[in-house]
Amino acid sequence: MEAELAELETIQTQILRRISDLELSLLPAGAGSDIEESELVAESDTEARLSSILRSHGVKDFCFKKVASDYYNWPLEARRDALSAPSVDHLCKSIVLVNTQAPSNVTDCSDRNNSKYYVVVVQYTARFNAETVKNFLYSLNDGKIAKKKFNLRLAPEETSAKLTGYEHNAVTCVGLKTDIPVILDEAITKLNPNFFWLGGGEVDLKLGIRTSEFIDCVKPFIVSCSGG
Repeated sequence: MEAELAELETIQTQILRRISDLELSLLPAGAGSDIEESELVAESDTEARLSSILRSHGVKDFCFKKVASDYYNWPLEARRDALSAPSVDHLCKSIVLVNTQAPSNVTDCSDRNNSKYYVVVVQYTARFNAETVKNFLYSLNDGKIAKKKFNLRLAPEETSAKLTGYEHNAVTCVGLKTDIPVILDEAITKLNPNFFWLGGGEVDLKLGIRTSEFIDCVKPFIVSCSGG
């Protein structure tokens, strides 16, 4: 039964990818479209670049979906329908956090156990709990760093863009400009089916990916860091 379900989900992903490709091919070239040709090229380049990175890491079960420019003004239910996601719980976001209390010698992401910045992936339906991440990092460092030296806060937008290479609402965990350690909320690993959506590198481009393959590719810390 599990094998049949996995095969069905793979077929569904392939269908979604084909629909997305068809939609892109039907976009008018010039008149009738409010999308500049240069923007279309840039978006295609982003998708191609990220697809190449994913495939090079052995990821096979993923797809990109182009959405409307006002997508983020829609309720979660409408976004779910636009992506053909199983539920609103399968819609996730990547946010960049900065440790505002990090020791003066911690200025970058060279130590993933004690980084100045982290990317956290959480569901839109969940409430992020910074305290649980603080406790996790404290334990990760075997208590050798005082707990007060961990204070995770949302990084300024310009800092996020500089570190990731992606603008607001486009951040993804693939092809980051800086090798920032990633924290995946444990709740996402329990989703059924185990395929979720997140930013795709452009504001109107979303990436759907098999959870297990995302973990193999990105190698995130898996932490229970949200509440309902």
